[in-house]
Amino acid sequence: MTAPRLYVILDRSVAGGRDLDAILAGALDGGAEMIQLREKTWPSGTLFPVAQRLRARCRTAGVPFIVNDRVDLALAVEADGAHVGQDDLPAREARRLLPPPMILGVSTHNQDQARRARDDGADYVAVGSMFPTGSKIGFELVGPELVRRVRADIPVPLVAIGGITRDNLSQVMEAGADAVAVISAIGNARDPAAAVRGFLETIRSARSGPS
Repeated sequence: MTAPRLYVILDRSVAGGRDLDAILAGALDGGAEMIQLREKTWPSGTLFPVAQRLRARCRTAGVPFIVNDRVDLALAVEADGAHVGQDDLPAREARRLLPPPMILGVSTHNQDQARRARDDGADYVAVGSMFPTGSKIGFELVGPELVRRVRADIPVPLVAIGGITRDNLSQVMEAGADAVAVISAIGNARDPAAAVRGFLETIRSARSGPS
């Protein structure tokens, strides 16, 4: 898969009661290159029509749509892929269920997990948490140093996640991340489109290095 620069994760729990459709519209308008739907509490029956609707908007925009945790839901709504964590369906089994060209992403928190995700067929490997975050209960703080340590082992896109802002994202890019995933920085933004544009501008600057 082509590595996105900015991967926006839609999470109702951090949206402050705002409509996910509106946040998605802003993210797409701003230029987000991959979208994930993350919902930890709703049953699949409640989430299904929401996922269908968001997936349709992403398809129209030509932006990959990923479903967090629920491989069955990703298949049911014909998403572009699924993302699993260490406590979800094992990546190897998820890979077996997802037909090509569906994308498999895997969350990892140490070198062994990252290598296992690679070996299990992950199309991208997420590493986190980079910085303290309120988006995940019980997060493991690993810092940009883990990106640096796993970079040589991971031939697929490496996505940094967790507490990333415009002020600190250069640290993870310099460590070797191909992309950054953000939740609160977009979901809580007054203007999601402007927030996405700002992130992309900062990413471009970080990649170009000092002038």
